[in-house]
Amino acid sequence: MTNGINTREMILEILLEIEEEGEHSHIAIRNALSKYQFLPKQERAFVTRVCEGTLEYRILIDYLIDSYSKITVDKMKPVIREILRSAVYQLKFMDSVPDSAVCNEAVKLAQRKGFYNLKPFVNGVLRTVARELGNFQYPPREENLIRYLSVKYSMPEQLVIRWLGDYGEEKTEKILADFLTEKPLTVRCRTYRSSKEEICQSLTDQGVEVKPAPYLPYAVEISGFNHILALDAFIKGKIQVQDVSSMLVAEVAAPKRGDYVIDLCAAPGGKSLHIGDKMEGYGTVDARDVSQYKVDLIEENIQRTGSINVQAKVQDATVFDVDSEYKADIVLADVPCSGYGVIGKKPDIKYRATPQKQDELVILQRTILDRASEYVKSRGALIFSTCTIAKEENEENMMWFLNNYPFRLESLDPYLPEELHSETTRLGYLQLLPGVHKTDGFFIAKFRRK
Repeated sequence: MTNGINTREMILEILLEIEEEGEHSHIAIRNALSKYQFLPKQERAFVTRVCEGTLEYRILIDYLIDSYSKITVDKMKPVIREILRSAVYQLKFMDSVPDSAVCNEAVKLAQRKGFYNLKPFVNGVLRTVARELGNFQYPPREENLIRYLSVKYSMPEQLVIRWLGDYGEEKTEKILADFLTEKPLTVRCRTYRSSKEEICQSLTDQGVEVKPAPYLPYAVEISGFNHILALDAFIKGKIQVQDVSSMLVAEVAAPKRGDYVIDLCAAPGGKSLHIGDKMEGYGTVDARDVSQYKVDLIEENIQRTGSINVQAKVQDATVFDVDSEYKADIVLADVPCSGYGVIGKKPDIKYRATPQKQDELVILQRTILDRASEYVKSRGALIFSTCTIAKEENEENMMWFLNNYPFRLESLDPYLPEELHSETTRLGYLQLLPGVHKTDGFFIAKFRRK
């Protein structure tokens, strides 16, 4: 506790906001920490880790609680449920916190929240879990593979079933394991403005650990720093936070100096800026998005990086823009999607997935692709991308587009590193899978107007 702020009470409030009010985890955590900026670094890290970990491992945690509680998790009062979940996360995954302290703090928190009569229940469940953790066993794999994978990797069964059908058992388990693997932050060195060596030296001078990222020479992984906003290379616009999978989009787009490029769903602007850099300040990138809030995010990055050939404006990608008809050399349609490829970074996604949402997204994506097709000039290119691994949104939408519009696929092999070449990249599309490839899950297809 610091300055009257109880960190475990903070954690409880954040988890309730995510679970009961539907707030996104990164926003709920960020808002809470910004309210208490005086909290020491160690306590801020503790709050972040427990909130993110409790959410990430929720299915496994609930299975553990249900194994040792007479009342199942879904029947508990929300406050008690979140107190137990966050405490079990600490018991199972945080050796630095003594079991007795975890149990005592949880009991005190239950009392402080008005549940005096449930103190013995909270205490009993947590002490049993702490005692039995060494004997804990997952559901038997051979009896029910879906249940086993769901509990072990904390993934809803409907998603496990979907991926087993699409990718088979071996790839599915690699994907699930990768989602739970902590990874460093990947940034793109803007070598158009500074050399990679100069940028890496600047980072190293500030105590940042720098390692090469896979696939692309200008991508690096960074770790061991408090906040990216304090790094000179970031402040001066020499690096851009971006996953390698996203960087591959600009490689595939392959813009030439002087091209006119439209990025339909551009926020926060990473791909737009990358394409602008590849044109070395020439040409124009029209970075559009649906709201002023999103356009402000793009503007922030344009200002910080000093990108002179990128302009941002509010434009709904589902509404036809007559002024853009047949004008663009390249159109980028990085469409809204289910986001299954980035569950490792945004665990909320897995708990909010429904078949109905999936169907609605496919319709939205097709509407955007229909509009995008109208902006591509003769022999121009349309890049279609998503950060998901759902076949309905990727390959099926790609085939729908090919069957209905005057475009053909173009091989990606000339634009990709050789280790990513495959039968599908030769045809014109790439499905990146977490755990199989060294990136987020991502899909890229390149169409050329006939």
